[in-house]
Amino acid sequence: MFVVTVVFDVEPGEGAAFLARVQQQARDSLEKEPDCHRFDVSVCTKMAERVLLYEIYENADAFTAHLDSDHFKVFDRDVAPIIRSKDVQSWALT
Repeated sequence: MFVVTVVFDVEPGEGAAFLARVQQQARDSLEKEPDCHRFDVSVCTKMAERVLLYEIYENADAFTAHLDSDHFKVFDRDVAPIIRSKDVQSWALT
């Protein structure tokens, strides 16, 4: 399995809007991508504008397909103006 973690820092005051949009993205990914097995959204307990995604895909190709999906491209475009930073890491589930 291929694991992806993403940490977003969102512009001040935009945490709730980002959270609503990223939760929709999680639902879309799980419903539309058969090789997306998990898509968790967590909010930092100390900073509401920091959001962690934990995603599990069948393999790296499935993650590439996720990035190429229409729903991801729309999500990425929608949230770009309110993102301060984004850190993406990939992992091998053992």
